[in-house]
Amino acid sequence: MRKLLILALVGLAAQLVDGALGMAYGLTSSTLLLFVGVAPAAASASVHLAEIGTTLAAGVAHWRFGNVDWRVVTRIALPGAVGAFVGATFLSSISTENAAPWMAGILFTLGAYLLVRFSRPLRQRSGAGRLRGRFLGPLGLVAGFVDATGGGGWGPVATPALLVSGRMEPRKVIGSVDTAEFVVAGAASIGFLIGLGSEGFLLPTVAALLIGGLIAAPVAAWLVRIVPAQLLGATIGGVIVLTNARILLKAGDAGSTVRPVVYVLLAVGWVVALTFAVRALRRTRRARAIVDAATADTPAVGATPSPDTAAAVVGAAAVAGSAPAGADDDRLAVVER
Repeated sequence: MRKLLILALVGLAAQLVDGALGMAYGLTSSTLLLFVGVAPAAASASVHLAEIGTTLAAGVAHWRFGNVDWRVVTRIALPGAVGAFVGATFLSSISTENAAPWMAGILFTLGAYLLVRFSRPLRQRSGAGRLRGRFLGPLGLVAGFVDATGGGGWGPVATPALLVSGRMEPRKVIGSVDTAEFVVAGAASIGFLIGLGSEGFLLPTVAALLIGGLIAAPVAAWLVRIVPAQLLGATIGGVIVLTNARILLKAGDAGSTVRPVVYVLLAVGWVVALTFAVRALRRTRRARAIVDAATADTPAVGATPSPDTAAAVVGAAAVAGSAPAGADDDRLAVVER
């Protein structure tokens, strides 16, 4: 009972992180399951089965808050489902001994990516027009495959790619990716069911993760508007890196003298990433303060804002998740007028 309660709390925390960042539910949950010794295929299968419920709840919540672009959802979800099914079949076919380093390596890489990604603001490009299917299709296919084979990865692959395009609001990127993940999780679960059978799913674990995720889903859809993504992403990335490093070092037969050195280096890197994340967050807040001041002193119709003010507006609007999404867009429109 104590173990199931802990898993429920993990599911709750993972869903809060996922709803705020558009990623990391699978990464967080799968990392914990691998850490306690669950077989890689069973861990990924259980997490994806739980995600059917959590992503459905998250999708409904994001839809209610107006965070979903259904055109993007339909064009990324179906290729993602194909990739997830193929990935689940692949992971089910390899031995546990070979799968553990593979899965830990994917999780480690994605965790390191989170550290780098959230240690600095994301600079969006100024895009025009809508995202095309020839971009969304391959993106969904790759993200779905990585998600199934790594026990997580749909969000870390899909969310940044859509953010960098500059053609969607950050909150709609997160809401659309979370909503599409329902289809991806279902396809992965079918692939694991075919490859492993029903005994491949750890049903008590699935139930615990599901309950925690369902409780957190509505709250997470609201938190996406107010939670600073910088600190949250860097923190979770460090946890994932350190945890999966243990599995990789064990698989590589690293000596007792090497392991402490590696852990210290990774910990130092984590502290450095957190420091940069704090600095990026402070710069963003200072830029937003300038935007607020410029909004309070709205220029006359036809006037052109100063270069410093325009740069501050663009810089503040470029950071996803650290302020109410859409607030920067409204202030930018006022200054431009």
